[in-house]
Amino acid sequence: MDISDWSELFVAAAGASAALAGLIIVAMSVNVDVIVASPSMPSRAGATISVLVLATLISIVALIPGLSVSATGWVILVIALAGTVLPLESAVRLVRDKVSSPLAKSAVLVIPTLAMVVGGVVLVTGDAAGLYWVVAGIVLGFVGTVLNAWVVLIELRR
Repeated sequence: MDISDWSELFVAAAGASAALAGLIIVAMSVNVDVIVASPSMPSRAGATISVLVLATLISIVALIPGLSVSATGWVILVIALAGTVLPLESAVRLVRDKVSSPLAKSAVLVIPTLAMVVGGVVLVTGDAAGLYWVVAGIVLGFVGTVLNAWVVLIELRR
């Protein structure tokens, strides 16, 4: 399997995640007072944006021509590990603030980032099948960020 066979998918993922990140940043800026007033919402908002930025960066890395599978894996692994920081920090805050169902609420962003980490690890071994993990993480990240954006933008206003 050749990484270049995945280029159209990663072009679409990069564009979609960058557009979603921009839209969510603008939408959150309108509600920043409400978001900041809630103890766990600022970290959820930050984690939401960070997962979209992570998806954008990983998609761009996957498009770099001439990188070996292993080299692509190393770069994705480093970016994905860095990208787990805010979702994990948000999960800790949800537990510490005794929010109802903290594991379920944090899983929507932690699981996608961990899938991207696993994909990076598999790619480092030279196995291009790690791209399936990366793409699963990106797709799950889209779902999780849309769910979190809904909570941060709509549920706070109820």
